[in-house]
Amino acid sequence: MNYENLLVQDSDGILTVTINREKALNALNSQTMLELQRFFSEDAPGRSGLKGIILTGAGDKAFVAGADIKEFLALDAGQGQVMAQRGHDIFFLIERFPKPVIAAVNGFALGGGCELAMACHLRIATENARFGQPEVNLGLIPGYGGTQRLIQYLGKTKAIELLMTADMIGAEEAYRLGLVNYVVPPGQETAKATELIRKISSKGPVAIAKVIESVNAYFQYDEDGFAREVKAFGDTTGTEDFREGAAAFIEKRKPDFKGR
Repeated sequence: MNYENLLVQDSDGILTVTINREKALNALNSQTMLELQRFFSEDAPGRSGLKGIILTGAGDKAFVAGADIKEFLALDAGQGQVMAQRGHDIFFLIERFPKPVIAAVNGFALGGGCELAMACHLRIATENARFGQPEVNLGLIPGYGGTQRLIQYLGKTKAIELLMTADMIGAEEAYRLGLVNYVVPPGQETAKATELIRKISSKGPVAIAKVIESVNAYFQYDEDGFAREVKAFGDTTGTEDFREGAAAFIEKRKPDFKGR
């Protein structure tokens, strides 16, 4: 599949997806959002042997420095709601993807960029990374899930402060607050993400998908997370992977999971 604003590289089943708009600090314009939608709904699900996905930005200044504000200027209230809903739908594709999706945050992750990083399952930040939701500076609020996911990661007290002040936080504070999983020197973010995906890919693929599904259910207003866990546990006990994993444990050997 051909893309205008995304670069997709496959290395032994690990896809690195680079948002390639370096001159615009990788801002999320409508074309980039369309390509992310196509990638996560059509391209990635059909990839044989896929282990996981790393999302990053071109260059060393920004992961994604926000949305393309010029595209917002002609919107009325109804059109704004349509745009926000579309952003939610695309980022839910990422959050609910059954393989690990890791944001390798190299520089600024602001506005839509912070929202994109938060939609991923894990986040690796370089030491120079900066996170923030500066939309109130423009008289807007986050529209791609930022008011909801920031609370999930930081709690209401700190999240509402950052949302109202538009302050940025650095990588170390983001780590301390629980927004990112690891902080690494610049240039090492994709290597760390690759290491994590390789580790996760050695586990039962069906079980990993069910972990993602069950954890997401905790935050869905129309889901009972405990009930979802019960069902997911039952689903995994009926798999070939479970029988193989149990046999390998008893026989003290490495399991050979097939994803079934």
